[in-house]
Amino acid sequence: MRKTALSALFFASSLAFSTSHAVAEMQAEINHLLSYVETSNCTFIRNGSAHSGPDAKEHIVKKYNYFKDRISSAEQFIEYAATKSTMSGKKYKVRCDGKEYLTAQWLNDELKHYRNNIGSSN
Repeated sequence: MRKTALSALFFASSLAFSTSHAVAEMQAEINHLLSYVETSNCTFIRNGSAHSGPDAKEHIVKKYNYFKDRISSAEQFIEYAATKSTMSGKKYKVRCDGKEYLTAQWLNDELKHYRNNIGSSN
């Protein structure tokens, strides 16, 4: 009986650690993406208006805070906070070096790059 209780306690603490680790990992990815947006020399296009990186980050953070309870991954962060206007439904774009990209694809590509670099540094 005592061994079973200890096993259950160990399992519960392991689960709590892995959950908190996953949340910390997700938040690190989101923080990286926000920094990437903020420091980018690209122009962000939202509902036809151009915005700087810092302005785009500020807007994305507001949306992130609004949708935070629905977000459980960096991919969902991109989907909910950085893909399209909630009001108009228009997709966000980014203009870099004269080329336009959908912001969702641009950020998903950066997320893959970030994960590949983090994985190779361990």
